[in-house]
Amino acid sequence: MSSVIGQVRDKYAAIGASSLSGEHSGVRAVAEAFGYTPEELASIPAEANMGLSCGNPTAFANLRPGEVVVDLGCGGGLDVLLAAPRVGPIGKAIGIDMTPAMIERARGNAAKQGLANVEFHRATIDKLPLPDASVDCIVSNCVINLAPDKGAVFREMFRVLKPGGRVAVSDIALKQPLPRELAESVAAYVGCVAGAIAIAEYERLLRAAGFASVQVVDTRKDLNAYAKVEGQAGCCAPTSAPVAACCTPPDQEVTAEERVAASQGYCGAEPDVHAGLADLIARYDVNEYAASVQVYAIKPKN
Repeated sequence: MSSVIGQVRDKYAAIGASSLSGEHSGVRAVAEAFGYTPEELASIPAEANMGLSCGNPTAFANLRPGEVVVDLGCGGGLDVLLAAPRVGPIGKAIGIDMTPAMIERARGNAAKQGLANVEFHRATIDKLPLPDASVDCIVSNCVINLAPDKGAVFREMFRVLKPGGRVAVSDIALKQPLPRELAESVAAYVGCVAGAIAIAEYERLLRAAGFASVQVVDTRKDLNAYAKVEGQAGCCAPTSAPVAACCTPPDQEVTAEERVAASQGYCGAEPDVHAGLADLIARYDVNEYAASVQVYAIKPKN
Protein backbone atom coordinates (compact mmCIF):
# COMPACT_ATOMS: atom_id res chain seq x y z
CA MET A 1 0.00 0.00 0.00
CA SER A 2 2.85 2.41 0.76
CA SER A 3 4.09 2.05 -2.82
CA VAL A 4 0.63 2.94 -4.12
CA ILE A 5 0.44 6.04 -1.91
CA GLY A 6 3.89 7.02 -3.11
CA GLN A 7 2.72 6.79 -6.71
CA VAL A 8 -0.38 8.85 -5.88
CA ARG A 9 1.83 11.48 -4.27
CA ASP A 10 4.29 11.50 -7.18
CA LYS A 11 1.58 11.67 -9.82
CA TYR A 12 -0.28 14.61 -8.32
CA ALA A 13 2.95 16.40 -7.50
CA ALA A 14 3.83 16.16 -11.19
CA ILE A 15 0.44 17.53 -12.18
CA GLY A 16 0.86 20.39 -9.70
CA ALA A 17 4.17 21.29 -11.30
CA SER A 18 2.82 20.99 -14.85
CA SER A 19 1.21 23.56 -17.14
CA LEU A 20 -2.14 21.77 -17.20
CA SER A 21 -4.83 24.41 -16.62
CA GLY A 22 -8.22 25.77 -17.55
CA GLU A 23 -6.63 27.37 -20.59
CA HIS A 24 -7.07 23.93 -22.16
CA SER A 25 -10.64 23.62 -23.50
CA GLY A 26 -10.80 19.98 -22.45
CA VAL A 27 -9.94 20.85 -18.85
CA ARG A 28 -12.73 23.41 -18.81
CA ALA A 29 -15.11 20.87 -20.35
CA VAL A 30 -14.40 18.38 -17.57
CA ALA A 31 -15.03 20.98 -14.87
CA GLU A 32 -18.29 22.04 -16.52
CA ALA A 33 -19.36 18.40 -16.95
CA PHE A 34 -19.11 17.94 -13.19
CA GLY A 35 -21.01 21.07 -12.22
CA TYR A 36 -18.85 24.21 -12.44
CA THR A 37 -20.37 27.11 -14.33
CA PRO A 38 -18.38 29.06 -16.94
CA GLU A 39 -18.79 32.12 -14.71
CA GLU A 40 -17.25 30.34 -11.72
CA LEU A 41 -14.30 29.14 -13.77
CA ALA A 42 -13.77 32.59 -15.25
CA SER A 43 -13.68 34.12 -11.77
CA ILE A 44 -10.50 32.28 -10.71
CA PRO A 45 -7.02 31.79 -12.22
CA ALA A 46 -6.96 29.15 -14.95
CA GLU A 47 -4.12 27.37 -13.09
CA ALA A 48 -6.51 26.47 -10.26
CA ASN A 49 -8.44 24.12 -12.55
CA MET A 50 -6.58 21.04 -13.75
CA GLY A 51 -9.56 18.89 -14.71
CA LEU A 52 -9.29 16.74 -11.56
CA SER A 53 -12.84 17.18 -10.28
CA CYS A 54 -15.71 14.72 -10.02
CA GLY A 55 -18.19 17.32 -8.77
CA ASN A 56 -18.55 20.87 -7.44
CA PRO A 57 -18.83 20.69 -3.65
CA THR A 58 -19.07 24.46 -3.18
CA ALA A 59 -22.31 24.37 -5.19
CA PHE A 60 -24.13 22.38 -2.49
CA ALA A 61 -22.15 23.28 0.66
CA ASN A 62 -24.46 26.25 1.44
CA LEU A 63 -21.53 28.34 2.65
CA ARG A 64 -22.35 31.44 4.66
CA PRO A 65 -20.45 34.61 5.60
CA GLY A 66 -18.20 34.18 8.62
CA GLU A 67 -17.82 30.41 8.32
CA VAL A 68 -14.61 28.39 8.31
CA VAL A 69 -14.50 25.91 5.44
CA VAL A 70 -11.78 23.31 4.84
CA ASP A 71 -11.04 21.63 1.50
CA LEU A 72 -9.43 18.19 1.83
CA GLY A 73 -7.01 17.65 -1.05
CA CYS A 74 -7.23 21.19 -2.34
CA GLY A 75 -4.94 20.76 -5.35
CA GLY A 76 -4.43 24.10 -7.08
CA GLY A 77 -7.03 25.77 -4.88
CA LEU A 78 -10.08 25.60 -7.14
CA ASP A 79 -12.69 25.07 -4.42
CA VAL A 80 -10.86 27.19 -1.83
CA LEU A 81 -10.88 30.16 -4.20
CA LEU A 82 -14.58 29.70 -4.93
CA ALA A 83 -15.39 29.31 -1.23
CA ALA A 84 -13.43 32.35 -0.02
CA PRO A 85 -15.82 35.03 -1.35
CA ARG A 86 -18.80 33.11 0.02
CA VAL A 87 -17.48 33.01 3.59
CA GLY A 88 -16.32 36.62 3.26
CA PRO A 89 -13.56 38.57 5.00
CA ILE A 90 -14.59 37.46 8.49
CA GLY A 91 -14.66 33.82 7.38
CA LYS A 92 -11.81 31.60 6.29
CA ALA A 93 -11.18 29.06 3.52
CA ILE A 94 -8.44 26.51 4.28
CA GLY A 95 -6.85 24.08 1.83
CA ILE A 96 -5.09 20.84 2.80
CA ASP A 97 -2.86 18.93 0.37
CA MET A 98 0.02 16.48 0.79
CA THR A 99 2.16 17.68 -2.12
CA PRO A 100 4.39 20.78 -1.95
CA ALA A 101 3.83 21.46 -5.67
CA MET A 102 0.07 21.69 -5.21
CA ILE A 103 0.39 23.89 -2.12
CA GLU A 104 2.75 26.22 -3.97
CA ARG A 105 0.37 26.38 -6.93
CA ALA A 106 -2.63 27.05 -4.68
CA ARG A 107 -0.84 29.84 -2.80
CA GLY A 108 0.17 31.42 -6.08
CA ASN A 109 -3.41 31.34 -7.32
CA ALA A 110 -4.69 32.86 -4.07
CA ALA A 111 -2.11 35.63 -4.38
CA LYS A 112 -3.34 36.41 -7.90
CA GLN A 113 -6.82 36.82 -6.43
CA GLY A 114 -5.54 39.03 -3.63
CA LEU A 115 -7.38 36.94 -1.05
CA ALA A 116 -6.59 37.56 2.62
CA ASN A 117 -9.01 34.99 4.08
CA VAL A 118 -7.36 31.82 2.73
CA GLU A 119 -4.57 29.58 3.98
CA PHE A 120 -3.01 26.33 2.85
CA HIS A 121 -1.35 23.54 4.82
CA ARG A 122 0.70 20.58 3.63
CA ALA A 123 -0.62 17.48 5.37
CA THR A 124 -2.41 14.23 4.71
CA ILE A 125 -6.16 14.28 5.15
CA ASP A 126 -6.11 11.64 7.89
CA LYS A 127 -3.96 13.91 10.11
CA LEU A 128 -5.33 17.42 9.84
CA PRO A 129 -3.26 20.27 11.34
CA LEU A 130 -6.37 21.92 12.77
CA PRO A 131 -7.80 22.31 16.30
CA ASP A 132 -10.78 20.33 17.56
CA ALA A 133 -14.20 21.80 16.78
CA SER A 134 -12.82 24.67 14.71
CA VAL A 135 -14.52 24.16 11.32
CA ASP A 136 -18.06 24.83 10.09
CA CYS A 137 -17.95 22.92 6.81
CA ILE A 138 -15.68 20.35 5.13
CA VAL A 139 -15.58 20.00 1.36
CA SER A 140 -13.47 17.72 -0.81
CA ASN A 141 -13.37 16.91 -4.50
CA CYS A 142 -12.42 13.45 -5.76
CA VAL A 143 -9.73 12.89 -3.10
CA ILE A 144 -11.08 10.72 -0.26
CA ASN A 145 -11.22 7.73 -2.63
CA LEU A 146 -7.40 7.90 -2.74
CA ALA A 147 -6.99 7.66 1.06
CA PRO A 148 -6.04 4.14 2.21
CA ASP A 149 -7.78 4.50 5.61
CA LYS A 150 -11.07 6.26 4.98
CA GLY A 151 -12.26 5.60 8.52
CA ALA A 152 -9.32 7.64 9.82
CA VAL A 153 -10.19 10.46 7.42
CA PHE A 154 -13.81 10.51 8.60
CA ARG A 155 -12.75 10.51 12.26
CA GLU A 156 -10.48 13.50 11.61
CA MET A 157 -13.31 15.28 9.81
CA PHE A 158 -15.56 14.65 12.81
CA ARG A 159 -12.88 15.88 15.22
CA VAL A 160 -12.27 19.25 13.54
CA LEU A 161 -15.92 20.05 12.83
CA LYS A 162 -17.87 22.13 15.29
CA PRO A 163 -21.04 20.58 16.73
CA GLY A 164 -23.62 21.09 13.99
CA GLY A 165 -20.87 21.32 11.38
CA ARG A 166 -21.46 19.67 8.03
CA VAL A 167 -19.82 17.67 5.25
CA ALA A 168 -20.34 18.48 1.56
CA VAL A 169 -18.05 16.23 -0.47
CA SER A 170 -17.79 15.15 -4.10
CA ASP A 171 -16.14 11.77 -4.54
CA ILE A 172 -16.04 8.47 -6.41
CA ALA A 173 -17.81 5.47 -4.85
CA LEU A 174 -18.66 1.99 -6.11
CA LYS A 175 -22.07 0.82 -7.24
CA GLN A 176 -20.94 -2.80 -7.46
CA PRO A 177 -17.71 -4.72 -6.84
CA LEU A 178 -14.95 -4.14 -9.35
CA PRO A 179 -13.72 -6.96 -11.56
CA ARG A 180 -10.61 -8.50 -10.01
CA GLU A 181 -8.35 -7.03 -12.69
CA LEU A 182 -9.51 -3.49 -11.86
CA ALA A 183 -9.61 -4.04 -8.11
CA GLU A 184 -6.00 -5.22 -7.98
CA SER A 185 -4.61 -2.67 -10.43
CA VAL A 186 -2.22 -0.03 -9.10
CA ALA A 187 -3.04 2.07 -12.15
CA ALA A 188 -6.75 1.92 -11.35
CA TYR A 189 -6.01 2.92 -7.74
CA VAL A 190 -3.99 5.94 -8.77
CA GLY A 191 -6.77 6.75 -11.26
CA CYS A 192 -9.41 7.00 -8.48
CA VAL A 193 -11.20 3.71 -9.22
CA ALA A 194 -9.65 0.84 -7.25
CA GLY A 195 -9.38 2.88 -4.05
CA ALA A 196 -13.08 3.74 -4.03
CA ILE A 197 -15.42 1.95 -1.63
CA ALA A 198 -19.06 0.91 -1.96
CA ILE A 199 -21.72 3.55 -1.38
CA ALA A 200 -23.12 1.55 1.56
CA GLU A 201 -19.65 1.22 3.09
CA TYR A 202 -19.07 4.96 2.67
CA GLU A 203 -22.26 5.63 4.63
CA ARG A 204 -21.38 3.04 7.29
CA LEU A 205 -17.92 4.50 7.93
CA LEU A 206 -19.30 8.03 8.25
CA ARG A 207 -21.85 6.85 10.81
CA ALA A 208 -19.16 4.88 12.66
CA ALA A 209 -17.14 8.11 12.94
CA GLY A 210 -20.13 9.72 14.66
CA PHE A 211 -21.89 11.52 11.81
CA ALA A 212 -25.67 11.78 11.46
CA SER A 213 -27.99 12.54 8.53
CA VAL A 214 -25.58 10.69 6.24
CA GLN A 215 -26.37 10.53 2.53
CA VAL A 216 -24.21 9.38 -0.38
CA VAL A 217 -26.04 10.25 -3.58
CA ASP A 218 -25.18 9.05 -7.09
CA THR A 219 -25.14 12.13 -9.32
CA ARG A 220 -25.26 9.93 -12.45
CA LYS A 221 -22.54 12.02 -14.07
CA ASP A 222 -20.68 10.34 -16.92
CA LEU A 223 -17.18 9.44 -15.72
CA ASN A 224 -16.10 9.18 -19.34
CA ALA A 225 -16.12 13.00 -19.33
CA TYR A 226 -12.46 12.77 -18.31
CA ALA A 227 -11.68 11.71 -21.86
CA LYS A 228 -12.42 15.31 -22.90
CA VAL A 229 -8.91 16.20 -21.74
CA GLU A 230 -6.60 14.84 -24.39
CA GLY A 231 -3.52 13.42 -22.68
CA GLN A 232 -4.67 14.41 -19.19
CA ALA A 233 -3.00 12.65 -16.28
CA GLY A 234 -5.73 13.48 -13.81
CA CYS A 235 -8.16 11.50 -11.75
CA CYS A 236 -9.80 8.66 -13.68
CA ALA A 237 -8.17 9.77 -16.92
CA PRO A 238 -7.15 6.65 -18.89
CA THR A 239 -4.11 8.20 -20.47
CA SER A 240 -0.86 6.73 -21.62
CA ALA A 241 0.24 10.06 -23.03
CA PRO A 242 3.86 11.05 -22.33
CA VAL A 243 5.08 14.09 -20.47
CA ALA A 244 5.32 16.09 -23.68
CA ALA A 245 1.62 15.56 -24.34
CA CYS A 246 -0.02 15.77 -20.93
CA CYS A 247 2.05 18.48 -19.31
CA THR A 248 2.16 21.09 -22.08
CA PRO A 249 -0.65 23.03 -23.76
CA PRO A 250 -1.79 21.55 -27.08
CA ASP A 251 -0.61 24.58 -29.05
CA GLN A 252 2.89 24.58 -27.55
CA GLU A 253 5.81 22.91 -29.29
CA VAL A 254 7.52 20.03 -27.51
CA THR A 255 11.26 20.39 -26.96
CA ALA A 256 13.85 17.70 -27.56
CA GLU A 257 14.40 17.47 -23.80
CA GLU A 258 10.69 16.86 -23.24
CA ARG A 259 10.72 14.11 -25.83
CA VAL A 260 13.57 12.44 -23.97
CA ALA A 261 11.62 12.73 -20.74
CA ALA A 262 8.57 11.27 -22.45
CA SER A 263 10.55 8.20 -23.44
CA GLN A 264 11.51 7.64 -19.80
CA GLY A 265 8.28 8.29 -17.92
CA TYR A 266 4.74 9.55 -17.97
CA CYS A 267 4.01 12.74 -16.02
CA GLY A 268 5.99 11.71 -12.97
CA ALA A 269 4.79 8.09 -12.79
CA GLU A 270 6.03 4.89 -14.33
CA PRO A 271 4.83 4.30 -17.91
CA ASP A 272 3.15 0.98 -17.08
CA VAL A 273 0.83 2.67 -14.56
CA HIS A 274 -0.82 4.95 -17.11
CA ALA A 275 -0.57 2.58 -20.03
CA GLY A 276 -2.10 -0.13 -17.85
CA LEU A 277 -5.01 2.11 -16.84
CA ALA A 278 -5.68 3.03 -20.46
CA ASP A 279 -5.80 -0.64 -21.34
CA LEU A 280 -8.16 -1.45 -18.46
CA ILE A 281 -10.55 1.42 -19.20
CA ALA A 282 -10.68 0.36 -22.84
CA ARG A 283 -12.07 -2.99 -21.71
CA TYR A 284 -14.30 -1.90 -18.81
CA ASP A 285 -16.99 0.78 -18.67
CA VAL A 286 -16.19 2.54 -15.40
CA ASN A 287 -19.76 3.85 -15.19
CA GLU A 288 -21.00 0.29 -14.64
CA TYR A 289 -19.03 0.00 -11.42
CA ALA A 290 -18.31 3.50 -10.09
CA ALA A 291 -20.23 6.73 -9.61
CA SER A 292 -19.59 10.39 -8.98
CA VAL A 293 -21.35 10.98 -5.66
CA GLN A 294 -22.36 13.86 -3.44
CA VAL A 295 -21.75 13.13 0.24
CA TYR A 296 -23.72 14.84 3.01
CA ALA A 297 -23.28 14.42 6.77
CA ILE A 298 -23.70 16.44 9.97
CA LYS A 299 -21.82 16.35 13.27
CA PRO A 300 -24.57 16.22 15.93
CA LYS A 301 -24.81 19.16 18.33
CA ASN A 302 -25.08 16.88 21.34
